[in-house]
Amino acid sequence: MPAIHPFQAVQYKQGKGDVSDLIAPPYDVLDLSQKQALLEKNENNIVSVDLPHVPAKELGPKEAYQASADKLASMIESGAMSKSDKPAIYAYRQTFEFQGESYQRSGMVAAVDTVPFGNRDGGGILAHEQTFGGPKEDRMALMKATQTQTSPIFGLHPDENGEAVKIIHSVMDSREADMTADMGDGIKQEIWTIDDETTISAYQKALEGEDIFVADGHHRYNTALNYLESLGDVPADHPARKTMYVLVSMSDPGLAIGPTHRVLGGMEDYSIEKFIEASAGILNIEPIDNDPHLFESQMETLAEREHSKNVFGIYDYATGLCFGAWPAVSDPLDAQFPNQSEAWRTLDVALIQHLIVEEVCQPALNNGEPVKWAFPHSIDEVIAIGKGEETGSSIAGGGKPQVAIIVRPTPLDAVRDISRAGELMPQKSTFFYPKLATGLWVNPLA
Repeated sequence: MPAIHPFQAVQYKQGKGDVSDLIAPPYDVLDLSQKQALLEKNENNIVSVDLPHVPAKELGPKEAYQASADKLASMIESGAMSKSDKPAIYAYRQTFEFQGESYQRSGMVAAVDTVPFGNRDGGGILAHEQTFGGPKEDRMALMKATQTQTSPIFGLHPDENGEAVKIIHSVMDSREADMTADMGDGIKQEIWTIDDETTISAYQKALEGEDIFVADGHHRYNTALNYLESLGDVPADHPARKTMYVLVSMSDPGLAIGPTHRVLGGMEDYSIEKFIEASAGILNIEPIDNDPHLFESQMETLAEREHSKNVFGIYDYATGLCFGAWPAVSDPLDAQFPNQSEAWRTLDVALIQHLIVEEVCQPALNNGEPVKWAFPHSIDEVIAIGKGEETGSSIAGGGKPQVAIIVRPTPLDAVRDISRAGELMPQKSTFFYPKLATGLWVNPLA
């Protein structure tokens, strides 16, 4: 692993007490109305800095980013936010419910050497998802204006012997949290500041030689790399040479992974009958119980029966009919992508993109034109999209939702194997729940 370091974070209330009305969900899941609601609770909420422009998928006006910089400077000047006196790392626990079970996910917040993606001796920073230009332009404009990193990257590391987990839990078990928050979303946030050299050294040693797999924040880490490059030849101790991470062990019992389903729409010639006909020889499709909430159990039954790791649920919006599906041949992307690893070729999300969409939907049902996409995480969201309700996962570019492809969560082993192979998954391949909160730490880069 690239070296990890304590850092002097900028925090609300000197890193102590309740900050519920000051923190926010990540910038890329918020719309303008949600931003306004947070600011109505507290005008100093971090969205006043972190979300200068909506939508954050493209570059906004220059004055919006300058306003964020001015706001951050004003909060620091007034004492609403302040820089810690000593470099520290921070234990971070999120307590939440997920798919009917209770979880506590624990990680450590630290600064990590800003090095290019890729395998390296002693451990590297490994990506697994594609990135796009618009979000990186937005984040770069914000980083240049504020000269800070406003939210951490979410990184996973193997920690096969569980040493890092033990250190984090020993701190959490020893005393009450220094800072807490609850945004009313059912997720309890707790922070422990660690500035003693003994614990910091023990944690650094536990992570020696480990890879970091970026679970969330690919656009922001690319931005950190681009920002450092834009500065030219800066000293070895320049703050921009380090990036703020929340590091979570793959051994952590609270690590929850959910699915990201695909909703397809805008196809001129779509009907479920035509979809099934066009899928002949590509997919095996059979009817299942017409209750979308039973997809998970029925997909597991099909996977066991067919001895297939790739099983999908298919939900037709027009009729409400449900189907189970699996590839008609094993490893169907082998001929098209012989240089990709088997782990990549047998990803559900890769099969949907390159098999179902590119070989069935576009040529047979949409005159060769691209289809419209949405990426809901739950069956309830899938159903809500069909009703036209706003869920944050509406069909991109407009268009009517027509068919949902239901998937199971991408396995953690696949993330590790594909990252180490230097390959990238299709967008929205993983969903680590919950998202990290923004505003618990700001990392100065000047």
